[in-house]
Amino acid sequence: MKTTGYILLDGGKIYYELSGNKDGRPLLLMHGGLGRSEEMNAMVQHLSSTFRLIRVDFRGHGRSTPGDVPLTYAQYQKDVEAVLAYLDIEQFAIFGFSDGGIVAYRLAAAHPERVERLMTLGAQWRLEKDDVSVALLQSLTAEMWMARYPNDVERYKALNPEPDFERLVSLVKVLWLDSSATGYPGRSVEDIRCPTLILRGEDDFLFALSEAELLKTKIADCHFVSIPLTAHASHQESPELVGAMVNDFLLSDKIETTF
Repeated sequence: MKTTGYILLDGGKIYYELSGNKDGRPLLLMHGGLGRSEEMNAMVQHLSSTFRLIRVDFRGHGRSTPGDVPLTYAQYQKDVEAVLAYLDIEQFAIFGFSDGGIVAYRLAAAHPERVERLMTLGAQWRLEKDDVSVALLQSLTAEMWMARYPNDVERYKALNPEPDFERLVSLVKVLWLDSSATGYPGRSVEDIRCPTLILRGEDDFLFALSEAELLKTKIADCHFVSIPLTAHASHQESPELVGAMVNDFLLSDKIETTF
């Protein structure tokens, strides 16, 4: 089963994709910044037989256009909520990577009665002025990203109806450094009520170990697992392992914390 489509919202076309087991429990998969829903492909093959998978390209990313509003985590949340409403999906679990995980925290805090399980990977919950990632985010340019990830940028240009990578990077940098209420969830993570699994690659250069450990203390029912021999994008570096952990957490409450 695979169904794709768009919804129109705030001047933008937001792309969504349904796949997997049409009778399975809904699982929302959300990608990282400057990425696209396709980045979940390697992990999806370990989930599609069991779950009804929902993927969304964030505004301006992948096949979605930016529209005429600023990119914020609050706007991403609004877009995803609109897709879920259009698809008539009331109860769901979430796996979110990086920016997708940040949106996942916001969704789970805002809708504790709807989010059944929450899993995030490499996802910050706040941005302190002395955070290790701030200098990196401030210095990032489109040219730097294109030099490091040329294939990803070419794929973006091939997929997006209105490709403008330089503009996208400038919009996303504002989002990444947003310390207002439209940005990171901050203390609202304390409103998350569902069982939660925080994942972090042991060599993640963006999401500090100390921040992951502190976040674990803020959510009532929360587990934390460090994934060995991986960095920020563990779901791409080790999709079979991460896929197995997602399956275990959703289906049996089993959390493997040693490898």
